[in-house]
Amino acid sequence: MRRVALVVGMALGCSVFATPAPANACGGTFCDGGATPVAQTGETILFVMGEDSTAAHIQIAYDPETDADAFAWVVPLLAVPEFSVGSQALFDALLAGTVPAYGFTSSFDACGEDDGGGAGGDSNGGGVKLDLGGGEDGPDVVLTQTVGAFDITVLSGGTAAEVMQWLGDNGYTQDPAADPILGEYLDEGYLFAAFKLTHGADTSEIHPVVLEFATAEACVPLRLTRIAAVEDLEVRAFFLADGRVVPQNFRHVLVNPLVLDWPNRAANYRDVITLAVDAEEAEGKAFVTEYAGPSAVVPSAGLSSPDWDAAVFADLDVLEVVTTLAAQGLMACFDGGADASCVEQIAVLRGLLLQYLPPPTGVAPEVFWGCLSCYADEIDAAAWDGPAFAAALQERVVGPAANAVAILEAYPYLTRMYTTISPAEMTEDPFFWVNADLPDVDRTGEIATQRRLCNQDALWTLPDGREVYVPAGESWPSFDGEMPYEEEVAQMPPAGAPMALSDRRGEIAAQLEAWNCGHGWPAPACGGGGAGESSGDGTTAGGAAVDGGANGCGCATGGDRGGWWVFGLMVLGLGRRAALVRSPPGSPARLGGSRLRHRDARWPRRDLRPRR
Repeated sequence: MRRVALVVGMALGCSVFATPAPANACGGTFCDGGATPVAQTGETILFVMGEDSTAAHIQIAYDPETDADAFAWVVPLLAVPEFSVGSQALFDALLAGTVPAYGFTSSFDACGEDDGGGAGGDSNGGGVKLDLGGGEDGPDVVLTQTVGAFDITVLSGGTAAEVMQWLGDNGYTQDPAADPILGEYLDEGYLFAAFKLTHGADTSEIHPVVLEFATAEACVPLRLTRIAAVEDLEVRAFFLADGRVVPQNFRHVLVNPLVLDWPNRAANYRDVITLAVDAEEAEGKAFVTEYAGPSAVVPSAGLSSPDWDAAVFADLDVLEVVTTLAAQGLMACFDGGADASCVEQIAVLRGLLLQYLPPPTGVAPEVFWGCLSCYADEIDAAAWDGPAFAAALQERVVGPAANAVAILEAYPYLTRMYTTISPAEMTEDPFFWVNADLPDVDRTGEIATQRRLCNQDALWTLPDGREVYVPAGESWPSFDGEMPYEEEVAQMPPAGAPMALSDRRGEIAAQLEAWNCGHGWPAPACGGGGAGESSGDGTTAGGAAVDGGANGCGCATGGDRGGWWVFGLMVLGLGRRAALVRSPPGSPARLGGSRLRHRDARWPRRDLRPRR
């Protein structure tokens, strides 16, 4: 099966290179044009996976201070796709409907007349959402097309030097490091699609782009972003399909919930994911699943409206444009007399209005649109084109919105995956496939319970039922030894159960037991009275928290439980991948291919964790 290559715009500058990669890997972002680099701040991809096709909806993030003339990029492709405009509202709904949320509820033990009842507790949880053979004289131009705010040119064949020359002649900033990459992709049979904003377009007109291919595979390109990418670049991918989607060549990781900072509602979530996907068997090339379940979790309400009608604007008097947009719910207007104003309700609409109804010099757009009749003599008649505005509104707003609703209704299952990855790890591109045998995953409402004991210690019960004893005055335990950040690292087949490469549940359970037992919890398991176990009359058995096994517990003590753990996460997040090297192909404990290993065999944690 042919594999599709497409861009996701993860570059944060103009320098691009890649190490040699196997054939059939998908591509990534090349450098864009203009004298000033475009700072693309990230992106999110939605794959709509049909039986015989895959549509990639790409959300483009950019630095709003970037000059619009510089906003352009190049996409390697194995076939010419169908290009169209995507819906920003769809991305907003996907992100909001599936975002992981962690919180907790509190209860208080009854401790006598003056104490108890739970007053002052945080009982409502307060969960925080983390939120692809040309001619002899260079490449052939096989397609030119304008899609929304973008002019697209697809190139075929030529040599790497000739493609570089074409790009340079057409305003794309060049980097010598791109030459061998272009040659590699040309050898693999790739074409290149070059995107730029249309002449006169502003960055406010940038919108999601859809690339639809006649293939059933999905790939997130990574290998061409190595120089431009930041450390621990965030990658988030959604999949609408007939079942749960999993990584094909990357690993899948289950995170150990014990290392999340529950009292602070998992504020360390990103750092924990980063460390978990850096686990020994994950090798920095892995994803975690944040949601897998019915796509109905994403509401279609608000994505489109039956009131939206682009055709009426073709013959409309220019003075009625804004009031008609407001009547359709596409703008909101505020009657403030001389201060009346109107603002767009769909982000991409602002760019269209600035193009077709630009305000007079010195007048704020919102004020101008709020009273067109007040500036009737200053309206730019040359800019207003009713039929063109109607066509653009249909292409960029009404059509994409209707398509967003249709695909949510057509595909019953949604998967959301997330990872962080650094340049040294971007040596191959992750592919994905459907495994409908796997269970659902839902992290949108992870609520723990905090039970405050009479001695002010706390007993936390996580959503999976595990209990964690936390002495008074401490936020969350650091645990003794090396508490794993990952519970399981697995290779995911297209059917059946995960193939575990590493299962650390036993270590996790042992460390949790040692921690709890070191503080006398639960008392029967540790041979004595529990540190904060409540008796029937509202008092506690054992009084104050047992320090270091003073109650006769035979387990390891809690030891020094300072605040270094969270600090250690931040330090590790900054510098942990500096010494990655590639081991020879065929290294042990890896299913297929070579692996990345750290110079220190004790990686990932021993020598980098703060000493106590």
